[in-house]
Amino acid sequence: MTAHSLNLTTLVLFSLVAMATIATPGPTVLLALSNGARLGVRRALPGMLGAVASDCVLVGSVAVGLGALLAASEFWFSVVKWVGVAYLAWLGLRMLRSGGIDLAVEAGDPQASPRKVFMKSFLVAVTNPKGYLFCSALLPQFIDSAAPQALQYLALGTVFCALDFTIMFGYAAIGARAVSLLRRRALLWMDRTCGAILLALAGSLALYRRSGS
Repeated sequence: MTAHSLNLTTLVLFSLVAMATIATPGPTVLLALSNGARLGVRRALPGMLGAVASDCVLVGSVAVGLGALLAASEFWFSVVKWVGVAYLAWLGLRMLRSGGIDLAVEAGDPQASPRKVFMKSFLVAVTNPKGYLFCSALLPQFIDSAAPQALQYLALGTVFCALDFTIMFGYAAIGARAVSLLRRRALLWMDRTCGAILLALAGSLALYRRSGS
């Protein structure tokens, strides 16, 4: 590593690890898929930006030590965890109760406004304590403690955000493509399946414990 930034080999290795992590199906992936199906890729863009904004919070929290605080404090870990559980469960129930995807209706739905789409993706990621613990465990492995750290975290955060946006764009495109290939009833079941998975993820998060807890 240079005195001020990460070398190319480190960035490539980090990119591969981050790509595998981001692409693994999870709440933000399910939202990107659903947003693409409901709204089309262009109107799903705020959701992708919401995911990127949450990345900035996660990486920034590690840089200033908030991730370590969650790892050390049972109280704050529990606060973040149960907020995340409640939000995931609420989203899952909404999707389970969906009456199907109708783009004409969705276009005028206040819940499909750019701000709402942005906030859904942002809140899903930023209220998941696993994200903080994961970043706290992962990012320092790629940081040279002997060199200035701010620019290193900035470089890693930029790579992480770029990969997240690209992968969320891909999932949204898959969802949008499904609209032209599947009938309304099939899309109804896709919506309900995503809702059921979100509820399962909420249950999984509710049972999640910090290492050593």
